[in-house]
Amino acid sequence: MDSQTVTFRQALERSVSQMRAANVFCGHGYDSIEDEAVALVLAAAQLSPDHGAEVLDDPLPAGALEQLGSFLQERCELRRPVAYITGEAWLAGRRFVADERALIPRSPIAEVVCNECAPWWPSAVTPRVIADVCCGGGSLGILAAETFPDSQVVLMDLDADALALAHLNAQHSAAAGRLWCIRADLLTALPDGCVDLLLANPPYVSAEEMRDLPAEYAHEPRLALEADENGVAIVRRLFHQASRVLSPSGLLILEVGETQETLEAAFPRASFMWIELCFGGRGVMALSANELQDWCRVGIL
Repeated sequence: MDSQTVTFRQALERSVSQMRAANVFCGHGYDSIEDEAVALVLAAAQLSPDHGAEVLDDPLPAGALEQLGSFLQERCELRRPVAYITGEAWLAGRRFVADERALIPRSPIAEVVCNECAPWWPSAVTPRVIADVCCGGGSLGILAAETFPDSQVVLMDLDADALALAHLNAQHSAAAGRLWCIRADLLTALPDGCVDLLLANPPYVSAEEMRDLPAEYAHEPRLALEADENGVAIVRRLFHQASRVLSPSGLLILEVGETQETLEAAFPRASFMWIELCFGGRGVMALSANELQDWCRVGIL
């Protein structure tokens, strides 16, 4: 059937039906198959995501139906996530280039950053230096740079490919002049007391959990997902390093997701402050530099 005889509405209905039949998993930035279908149809038509119901009864542009068929094959048969198919992901209303070099942006820390980390970070104070460790494609650090216009932001990752993607995304930001990319193992490259606000979304999925993940996750870099000791080992290192690099009034915002209970069991004497999130997600905590330093000093960590 010629694309000129197929409307956007019909294309959406067919896409939803095909993805439902394939039982795809939606966990990479889209809440539902319907949302994924909208993204794929608009991308196939080379239209921006802000197009709405006004185009539903318009015919697809020439070539869009064939492109959509290719997209759906990737999504349903190869189980590639939508963001990797379209080459873009959206987080907190902000577009990021997305590909297999890094995890698809979806961290709930974005909600905390866009709220200026209140009430854990004082609203009257500008963080001089912000660091986004295990930054992947750099989404959290870039959002922080745009939220705090007077801050310098360091994007850090051990994976050179992920850092290259972060650099690309940083170049597309209005805050590009305040964003710096550093390849490093966690925080080892930073001097003592230099960071005011530390954002961390490290690998925290256990090997057992990795085996049970839907096929879509196999397209993401394993290095960015899987962690030793059921997700605790890297967090333990991060706690000790953060206690060193944070300034006296510094703050750590850390995501551990479903490893929340495992972490509490590993550090039974620590009182973690878990943040209540409005837009989904769990396992995000706020820790002050003073807390971290005290816990390290008395052996809690």
